[in-house]
Amino acid sequence: MNRVLVTGASGFIGRAVIAGFAQRGYSLRAAVRRVPNPPFAHSVEVMQHPDLGDVFDWLPLLDGVDRVVHLAGIAHAGGRIPAERYDRVNHQATARLAAAAARAGVRHFVFISSIRAQTGPAADHALTERDPPKPTDAYGRSKLAAENAVRASGVPFTILRPVVLYGQGVRGNFALLLTAARALLPLPVKDFIGRRSLLGVDNFVSALDFVLATPAATLGETYIVADPGIPPRLADLIVMLRKAQGRPPLVLPLPVHYVEIPLRLIRRGDLWERFGGNLRVDPGKLIAAGWQPTHDTPEGLVALIKNRPRTPAPAARGRR
Repeated sequence: MNRVLVTGASGFIGRAVIAGFAQRGYSLRAAVRRVPNPPFAHSVEVMQHPDLGDVFDWLPLLDGVDRVVHLAGIAHAGGRIPAERYDRVNHQATARLAAAAARAGVRHFVFISSIRAQTGPAADHALTERDPPKPTDAYGRSKLAAENAVRASGVPFTILRPVVLYGQGVRGNFALLLTAARALLPLPVKDFIGRRSLLGVDNFVSALDFVLATPAATLGETYIVADPGIPPRLADLIVMLRKAQGRPPLVLPLPVHYVEIPLRLIRRGDLWERFGGNLRVDPGKLIAAGWQPTHDTPEGLVALIKNRPRTPAPAARGRR
């Protein structure tokens, strides 16, 4: 028996994991709610399950599996999702899966948590695993509760806390950043000096591959995962992305309080902190264990732009 079950396989990160692991020769079972479109490679076995908020039996999905990568859950979406929903999907479903994995004799359960299980949207120093976890919202608390459930389940485990990921098909705030960088207008971000760690999805896949390949070194451990090197500022990101497109940077100065104060006045200080605050992390523990990242953030962003599929120009319309 040497098969890996990947939950959340049809999402942005899950598809990258499935593709990367298939290339590495893993025997894969993809757990999804809906049949993926486009489909996975023919070598990938696909099994469907109900909504994670429902109680169902995980054992059929675990039959013949010795390793699990649990990606499925609700991503961070601000205050739009009730705390109870986060808890049911991110915490309770993870607890049931981990308990089932322990009963099924799974040898390695890798839970993909989040840096938000450890911190709020900003921090005043570079975070390491030694910092006590202090989540500040329902999403982070649900992920931390899920971590504790995995530890209590009895299944051999590793927990990863990635920062914001980027790569082909990314959504959310980073997709907005890419859209802004593609705009032709100058952007007033030169004075945004907060540094935020990022993680290329290919670096994440390589970290996950390392963890599964070296259980003797990684079992029972919790790791922060991020690109190596000095995290970029917002202005740096725009400059990198535009230069990769062969365009001038076009970044202008703007006192940050012109943005920060209005957002705090309307009680959206969290939004300001996600874009303007510092969130630096140190992935040194995982690197010291033997993980070798494939690139730093500048290299990853250039590759993202260079490999981005071009949008075909609209066909010319003939006159009627």
